[in-house]
Amino acid sequence: MAVASGRKYSVLRRPTVATGWWGWFVTVDHKRIGILYGITSVLFFLLGGIEAITLRLQLSNPENALVSPDVFSQLFTMHALTMIFLAIMPLSVAFFNIVIPLQIGARDVAFPRLNALSYWVYLFGGLLLNAGWLVGRAPGSGWFAYSPLTSTAFDVAGGMDFYVLGLLMLGTSSMAGAFNFIVTIINMRAPGMTLMRMPVFTWMTLVTSFLLVTAMPVITVALIELGFDRFVGTNFFNPTMGGDPVLWQHLFWVFGHPEVYILILPAMGIVSEVLPTFSKKPLFGYPFIVLSGVFIGFMGWTVWSHHMFTVGLGPVANATFAVTTVLIAVPTGVKIFNWLGTLWRGSIEFNTAMLFALGFVILFIIGGLSGVTHAAVPADAQQQDTYYIVAHLHYVLFGGSIFGLFAGIYYWFPKVTGRLMNEKLGKLNFWLLFIGMNLTFAPMHWVGLDGMPRRIYTYDSAMGWDFWNLFSTVGSWVILLGVLVFLHNIMRSLRKGEVAGNDPWDGRTLEWSIPSPPPEYNFAEIPTVSERDAFWSEKYVENEDGIPIPIKKRPSSGGKDTNDIHMPGLSYFPFVTALGMAICFFGVLIHISVIVIGLVVMLFGIYGWAFEPADPEPESGSH
Repeated sequence: MAVASGRKYSVLRRPTVATGWWGWFVTVDHKRIGILYGITSVLFFLLGGIEAITLRLQLSNPENALVSPDVFSQLFTMHALTMIFLAIMPLSVAFFNIVIPLQIGARDVAFPRLNALSYWVYLFGGLLLNAGWLVGRAPGSGWFAYSPLTSTAFDVAGGMDFYVLGLLMLGTSSMAGAFNFIVTIINMRAPGMTLMRMPVFTWMTLVTSFLLVTAMPVITVALIELGFDRFVGTNFFNPTMGGDPVLWQHLFWVFGHPEVYILILPAMGIVSEVLPTFSKKPLFGYPFIVLSGVFIGFMGWTVWSHHMFTVGLGPVANATFAVTTVLIAVPTGVKIFNWLGTLWRGSIEFNTAMLFALGFVILFIIGGLSGVTHAAVPADAQQQDTYYIVAHLHYVLFGGSIFGLFAGIYYWFPKVTGRLMNEKLGKLNFWLLFIGMNLTFAPMHWVGLDGMPRRIYTYDSAMGWDFWNLFSTVGSWVILLGVLVFLHNIMRSLRKGEVAGNDPWDGRTLEWSIPSPPPEYNFAEIPTVSERDAFWSEKYVENEDGIPIPIKKRPSSGGKDTNDIHMPGLSYFPFVTALGMAICFFGVLIHISVIVIGLVVMLFGIYGWAFEPADPEPESGSH
């Protein structure tokens, strides 16, 4: 076994890449797992979109009867759960998987099999959460699941059972992935890449991962208590038996507000990569953007009760959380001004990725400003549970998170596939989503301030909400058209997109220094980092006026014998372990015998995993 720069290498014997469908079940390659996350999250995104379109059709006219009140409750509950836990979060994780090892100069993640397990648990957890549709009892008490609506007295059909078990599985997936990326970023950076030389997207991934490992245990405790109330008959949230329904609200929002930043920080990281690349400038105020992200991570734990101003916590608690709600807007404002500073006097290229990044900034500002109004307790008392809140959260999560993620798709698609997406279709995609988003959600501000409650399945024409609801429904169909254009662009580009080359955007970070798509081992030679924009410094040197001058002779990694690069072998045990866990959770709803079967399958996966060689076995005589 040869040792070079403290890293081990061995001649490969067992295969580390498998072809066909089986290859996707046994892969531990972070890039392929990222692709699995991306495809699955887009499919769930489409499911959430279908649910949203149905909601808008129901509300397009007063006294509509397209769906029943019960189905409407299930639709708005599952729409929120699907978009948050099954679409936005895992699509962010797809970028974590694909991009982070490439940005930090690593050949893989720290725990490849744990990484694979996180995907399979996510997939089965998403299927379990949606399984209620198949038996006519999907969760219908809202994604926030306020007591006493979650008790068996009010949820006779048992839809909240799928909520409890599905979210417990999804939380397990998030924790596994988050620990993996924390260790990867801290321990596996290329030589010379100090913390303050890391790309901003890597920083935001690190902050998000810490939020996940600290926030998910809170909702896990709440879900376990709710599960005991439902399955065993305890009374954690039953006030008639000494329980406290407000306890659920505290537990849920202690998780729920860090969750907002779990959703938005990865998009902020993507935008911080896209803006400097297409402004042809370094990111303005890098230390302030990084520290603002860290500060948001800390402050996210101090604002949860602004969701509870109408609960009756008292003036001291309300005043405290009103102040923290204002303060958390400060680091976000710092980021926005630094993004504008990056654009200032830049040589801006308005391609699709840049348009989505700019759209993110514009729409997130609107969502942020409407969010700050919630800090005023009297105003919040009027806005609480109205469509004003719906408008705010969609400007943050659709105009913010989803626009940022679309920017990332168009930005890194050529790195993943080796092909460029079509720019004409991409710009059409952007304008349809941008226009449709504003048509759909802007009117919700005024109908909300006019008193339209959230979660009502119909309304009287005398309320005066007819026109704006129809207007919003038309906007939702514009969004649908934009999504269809995006899907067409993806399929077309995969088949006959223009060949991208290694560095189609003249990028600044290390992922653009290797082939597109990257080889299994990522880097033939581990790079040494000497500047913040590691790859840019290899390509250019600035003259006295700060103008980048191309370096004629660029470093080359040619000549490296890649046969001796150490890579982890294939494994189907993460899939088996996740399958056994899913059978156990389904068994809770079916019969104890099913739980036993699931435990046997899961233990088989764990046992095989424990005794499986972590590394490919070297050939005899290897060095």
